[in-house]
Amino acid sequence: MTRNNLAISRRTVLRTAAGAALVGVAGCLNTDGDTGTSGDGTGSTDGQGPLQRVAVEENTLVVELSPDADVDQINLIQPNGELFGTRDVAAGAQQVSFKIGTSYASGEYSVIALRNGENVAETSLSIQPNLEIVEMGIGRNQPEKMWDGPRDEITEEAFVTVENRGSGPDAITKLLFIGDVPYPSDEEGTNYADSDDVSGIYDPKSDLEVREVIVGAGEQITVYSSRSPFAFVPGAGTSCTDDEQSGELELILETQVGDSRIAKGYAIQYSASPEPDGCDITISET
Repeated sequence: MTRNNLAISRRTVLRTAAGAALVGVAGCLNTDGDTGTSGDGTGSTDGQGPLQRVAVEENTLVVELSPDADVDQINLIQPNGELFGTRDVAAGAQQVSFKIGTSYASGEYSVIALRNGENVAETSLSIQPNLEIVEMGIGRNQPEKMWDGPRDEITEEAFVTVENRGSGPDAITKLLFIGDVPYPSDEEGTNYADSDDVSGIYDPKSDLEVREVIVGAGEQITVYSSRSPFAFVPGAGTSCTDDEQSGELELILETQVGDSRIAKGYAIQYSASPEPDGCDITISET
């Protein structure tokens, strides 16, 4: 089979829900040193000690202090016990923050409040993303779920709905379609699966391929392919034949923080067609 390194520069990104994500990750510390969370999963604000609320908002850890908190420093300790960062608390300040981004180590973090170097209060929280593939579809079959653009481009691309059911942000860095697709992401097609410089993710707003898409905790987004996995290209992948065909494809997301590869399998069927690009494509979860 012909190996084709053609890069079709176009599409794929997130269509975030309006308002993005203010998601609580951990809770408050009361006077006994216990932590708690509210019933809706967001950081509660009914703590009785100096640490009133500790939560992740988008890609930042926010620590809210009580009005009468007598502390001058907040330390954030990583899961391995090493110091992530320190924030001085100015007189009268009631909030400090730590930008964790999407390069942090997932696990249990400790937030320590100090006064003159002495531990005043401490709480812990788990920061752990959990990305799951909710839905995948083809533009040619579901154009209403794609971005507004030329029909011929949308037809060749795919959309993937992803939900972060964890407690910390993550970044999707690569979108791959492997197997019996018309134009797969490996050496049988676009051949970018092992490239560090190609994500396969399209951003309709900028009309460019982007390096990554951030998914906040509790957030559901839709990303789009940029390398035309469902374009029939001579000498690459699967083409239509006079007989019906069936096969399998694997959708793979590579991520930065959590599991490095999230995969989901699908069955794919091609109707019979005398033209190599004229068949109907149907996909279903396996």
